[in-house]
Amino acid sequence: MRAKDGLRPAPTMTDADRKPDFAEVYDRHFSRVYNYVRWRVPGTAAAEDVVSRVFESALDAWDGYDPRRAPADAWLFAIARRGVADHFRAAGRAGLPLEAAGERAEDAPRADEILEKDEDLRALAAALGVLDEREREVLALKFGAGMKHEAIAAHLELSADNVGVIAFRAAKKLKTAMEMGR
Repeated sequence: MRAKDGLRPAPTMTDADRKPDFAEVYDRHFSRVYNYVRWRVPGTAAAEDVVSRVFESALDAWDGYDPRRAPADAWLFAIARRGVADHFRAAGRAGLPLEAAGERAEDAPRADEILEKDEDLRALAAALGVLDEREREVLALKFGAGMKHEAIAAHLELSADNVGVIAFRAAKKLKTAMEMGR
């Protein structure tokens, strides 16, 4: 369709094409990014440092973000994933050390609850060691970041069905490892 002057009208911008304000993205996705990083990085202080660097990197790169190429959460989780990898590269280790598992307790439960939760966390930390990196990544995105299979698939460049199979098998491996540890 051409206007009378021979020029095409400017395309209209959809909501999906609109670049949100960075503060809006931060507010909407902070807790999911934090949970993802906390799931992957042992120790509250270390996880908070990684999250801080993730959002600092995101802010530095914000001018280059194009919402037509990827949704803000996918773009942000790609930065978070690199931030976690950088953390482990710098630390020279991978996985969750057993001594960090106790830090994951929340609130101030009764002593017996603390002991039971501590046992469960130690068993989980040990069981995570039977998973390969891809399985840990899928579970961290699923349970830590609360992502659905389709979003994980897009993020990791896998099919949603493949993500479902990986998550199912990894959960089954974890269950078996935890049952054997008891």
